[in-house]
Amino acid sequence: MSNPADTSNLRAEGPARPSSYLRPQPPPGAGAGAQQKGAQQPVIREPVDIVDREQQEALRAIRQFLKVRTSYDVLPVSFRLIILDTSLLVNKSLGILVQNAIVSAPLWDSKRSKFAGLLTSTDYINVIQYYWQFPEAMKEIDKFRLDSLRDVEKAIGANPPETVSIHPMKPLYEACRRMLKSRARRIPLVDLDDETKQEMVVSVLTQYRILRFVAVNVKETGMLRKPLSDIGVGTYEGLSTASMDTPVIDVIHTLVRKHISSVPIVDANGIVLNVYEAVDILTLIKNGTYEELGLTVGKALLKRPADFPGVHTCSEHDRLDTIFDAIRRGRVHRLIVVDGENRLKGMVTLSDILQYLLLEGEGDEEEEE
Repeated sequence: MSNPADTSNLRAEGPARPSSYLRPQPPPGAGAGAQQKGAQQPVIREPVDIVDREQQEALRAIRQFLKVRTSYDVLPVSFRLIILDTSLLVNKSLGILVQNAIVSAPLWDSKRSKFAGLLTSTDYINVIQYYWQFPEAMKEIDKFRLDSLRDVEKAIGANPPETVSIHPMKPLYEACRRMLKSRARRIPLVDLDDETKQEMVVSVLTQYRILRFVAVNVKETGMLRKPLSDIGVGTYEGLSTASMDTPVIDVIHTLVRKHISSVPIVDANGIVLNVYEAVDILTLIKNGTYEELGLTVGKALLKRPADFPGVHTCSEHDRLDTIFDAIRRGRVHRLIVVDGENRLKGMVTLSDILQYLLLEGEGDEEEEE
């Protein structure tokens, strides 16, 4: 997996480089001695049944932790929450997201004094698809409001997102299950005022924040030592890719068609160069204009914010314990699986990891109980 990479390297058309700290390191002082003697040190492997047993123990510990902690526990001591009214113009809402460096915001229906869902990059992609299918409507774009987004979904045949939410004092495990069921990458925390009985949006919980909370507080994550290739976490077949010369609008169509949030960027030999994410689209249309969607991916990536966390890579032989270590150190939203030559092999998302943590061997645990 790569460290949060230097942005100058990411913007160039060079390969994304896996970091060294995911690779097993020799004990201190062992390397020099072995080289001097010319002898190859034997690799000591624990019996497979021990690794399997520890893997299951770690999964049980993580699930138990999620069941006794609440969603509220994950929230930092101090945080900022931006809520947008559904009467707001779409263009203005986009400006607010970009200006505040956020990619989503809860929606509030002031007419009904009610939580109205979550605004994400998917909504803006739907608007782009709408104007792509109905170019004559482009002249009305300045008048388009957030409460019209559902009409856009109906017009282009997109499935409306579920307005899933959860009470902040519910178990974290329940929040994770709801996210998996709805295929959502984040879930709003909605409370109810005791006096007015009116809904109150407390915060928004993301998969990254949940997994980092686990990484920091559950020491058993260090026991997840089975390689990705053995546990089947990630997608390795039917991956969509693009090149630096692919128009951004073509990538958008791929995101919509495959219901995915990112596309690896590769060269003619399948070498991973970068990744184009759904949130990158917000930067291109932040001024309310859609002409730059015809740019190539390579040129569009030059407009990416300077605080982009980097392209994280790993191999099929890497393990969840090291991935959790990376999540503990910095922002990780997905991992591009590559071989020794940096050729694309697959992709691991946070949804894949969360699903494994919650569902792997779940039936066996219930039988044991």
